[in-house]
Amino acid sequence: MVRFHEFIKSKEAGEPHFMVIGHPIGHSLSPLMHSIALEAHSIDAQYLAVDLDPGDTDRFISWINKDAFLGANVTIPYKREFLQVVDRLDDTAAAVGALNTIVKESESVTGYNTDVDGFLHPLKPWFDRLEGESVIVFGTGGAASAVIYALDQLGVEQIVQVSRHPGRLDTGEEILCNYQNWQAYAEESVMLVNCTPLGMHPATEKSPVSEHDTHLLAGKVCYDLVYNPLQTTFLKQAGQAGAETIGGLMMFISQGARAFELWTGKAFPEKKILKALEKKFRS
Repeated sequence: MVRFHEFIKSKEAGEPHFMVIGHPIGHSLSPLMHSIALEAHSIDAQYLAVDLDPGDTDRFISWINKDAFLGANVTIPYKREFLQVVDRLDDTAAAVGALNTIVKESESVTGYNTDVDGFLHPLKPWFDRLEGESVIVFGTGGAASAVIYALDQLGVEQIVQVSRHPGRLDTGEEILCNYQNWQAYAEESVMLVNCTPLGMHPATEKSPVSEHDTHLLAGKVCYDLVYNPLQTTFLKQAGQAGAETIGGLMMFISQGARAFELWTGKAFPEKKILKALEKKFRS
């Protein structure tokens, strides 16, 4: 991980590069994943994790025009903020209201949202169980917007969105509630999705569900978008309660695969990347 203001002064800044930008970004394993893909296709470029301080966003916007800049992944807290940075949005990013991938083309810069495809891929075995049902979504950021869009596409009848400050939100058809009253919707819901950073390394002890509410997870599908660690506190709670669980690693790989294809037109070596990531988590 390198800070943006340090990176632009470095020797590497003049060489072809992709990056993931966010704040903070030190936890990201995107460089490991995409470096394997670049090497597999003998692409002469590097992939870096760049911590972009909010005060440096204007300089990053200018940086996009540099010849050495080839594309970027975008994560917290810029998925919505950077909608105005690109020249155009693909249909999914426009519908979601958030982007996570910047693709540099010959005459323009386009924003894409690959989180939708990434979220849906591991969920395929449960598609039939979700149609016409209710789902609880923890979080209100860009990832949550992608998840809600994906759930709408699957025909989910009711989406309950949990926020620390639901009164500040202006949403569509979702039911809004907070962390003190989401429990009222638990019985009728078939799935709960964590779209917050709660439980992410290094604060791995956190969860959107308090210990005295874990019994509400019994019989549900519990999906955590956090991939580091593989087994989050939320997933441990769900497993102990008798729920079916989906971790965030395959979503992470799937959204990365789509981004890589958009940048390079090349296939992602998913099996090789999965093996490397699992080895990383074991070390």
